[in-house]
Amino acid sequence: MRIIAPLLLVLASSAALAEDAPPPAPPATLLPAATVVARWTAEEARQGVAADARFFYAMSNNVIGKYDKRSGKRVARFEGDKRLYPHMNSCVVEGTELVCAASNHPGIPMASAVEFFDTATLHHVRSVALPPFSGSLTWIERRGPDWFAMFANYDEGRGGEPGHDHRWTLLMRLDAQFRPLQSWHMPEDVLALFAPMSCSGGSWGPDGLLYITGHDRAEMYAMRLPEAGTVLEHVATIPLPTGGQAFTWDRSATRTIWSIERKTHAVVASTIPRVTR
Repeated sequence: MRIIAPLLLVLASSAALAEDAPPPAPPATLLPAATVVARWTAEEARQGVAADARFFYAMSNNVIGKYDKRSGKRVARFEGDKRLYPHMNSCVVEGTELVCAASNHPGIPMASAVEFFDTATLHHVRSVALPPFSGSLTWIERRGPDWFAMFANYDEGRGGEPGHDHRWTLLMRLDAQFRPLQSWHMPEDVLALFAPMSCSGGSWGPDGLLYITGHDRAEMYAMRLPEAGTVLEHVATIPLPTGGQAFTWDRSATRTIWSIERKTHAVVASTIPRVTR
């Protein structure tokens, strides 16, 4: 009995934990692949791309190139001091400004900032150094009066901080002064696809869903804020013609995104199938 009793206690505890565990989420829908509608080459296309009605903006750490969407010709360029701009990961057009998510990646401790540029000239306008949030800022986008920002975490050896691996990746809602309001974690199935890296791109779609990409995989994930709790809902997966990295919705075209293929410096516009779930 001295051996059996502890064993029975362990089995009973395991059964209780199993009963308390939440049921698994329903599997996400796999949609048809995105359809390529345009392809250009931009030497700056290493981290991500932004777009407005006339131009796309390819970026690589401390460099941004502005290109005409019809001809693919570069019309402006910014190159900043690498000490000040070690890692701009993504940008998004907000009115007449290009808003860029920047960090000291792969430096530790992680530090993040939001950099603002004039879209007409690519002149740097201002910088907002963020408080020491957990993670490295990879993308930020305004929605209504607030900002939604992704703070990436990586496994050790891939730019992560000790004790914080890819499972610590966090979506945060910030107010107009960049103060935290809410936060959500990624579901386990998406985290497994991110590993050992994290979320590189994100943007709210025209259907009200949040679309995100990882670091490498050639696919996009449609996400929904949960009705309750702290974990985002994975609604659908969409195969892409490019691998991971930061992308942008083209607000001047129907269900069109711009993304990059970093190995070839390609900038690709493609249409995304509708999510019906």
